[in-house]
Amino acid sequence: MNLEASAVEKWFLRGKSGSNRFFAVRKTSLTLESGKVCVLTGRSGSGKTTLMNMMAGLLTPDGGKVILDGQDLYAMPDDALSRLRNRMFGMIPQGADVLPELTVMENITLVQHIYRNRAGSAFSAEAEEGGAGFSSERCEKLLEQMEISHLRDVQAKELSGGERRRMCIARALAGNPKFVFADEPTSDLDDENTRIILSMLRQAADKGCAVMIVSHDAEAEAYADRKWRMDAGQLQDI
Repeated sequence: MNLEASAVEKWFLRGKSGSNRFFAVRKTSLTLESGKVCVLTGRSGSGKTTLMNMMAGLLTPDGGKVILDGQDLYAMPDDALSRLRNRMFGMIPQGADVLPELTVMENITLVQHIYRNRAGSAFSAEAEEGGAGFSSERCEKLLEQMEISHLRDVQAKELSGGERRRMCIARALAGNPKFVFADEPTSDLDDENTRIILSMLRQAADKGCAVMIVSHDAEAEAYADRKWRMDAGQLQDI
């Protein structure tokens, strides 16, 4: 299963008249393939995160399309797109966003429980159709792989930066997504945590997931099947 961006672009208006366009991403086409790790590098402000967010169904392009199995993501109703993201996309945001008062396990399972409560028994069939595989057993296994199983009942506010980042990886992978988007997943981490996180993303790809990593970390490139660089909103294949 592939996710394709076709001539996507994103601009922002600036200036008092709002007539001066700043192009964060110029017309760009790329494909995320199942089983592949793609690493996107580039300077801060070059458009990397903007491009990733368009691919992930989080930011509407001003031109072009993002297509999954023939379906234009941004032609879908908001609720349908939200459910698709929950079933098929795993997000690892920059900064390791967490709900500090919840435990590690509660942070990992919260979104899945919300959707299950809304949809009732229909959720399970819908999740299986979309490829999701959320279960308590899978969450426990991910905690073990991330070496944080001993922290399952600890509040997120008590975790170190590396522990929070590993928890976010487990949260992104908990539903067995088809696509994982990781925005600077190893920033400000030590060598050990960097190795753990990049290895887990590589393993997810080896099991059939498509992984897109935005990173300044040169070590991430060693795990990549394909590498791109963003420069002033333009994509270059390296």
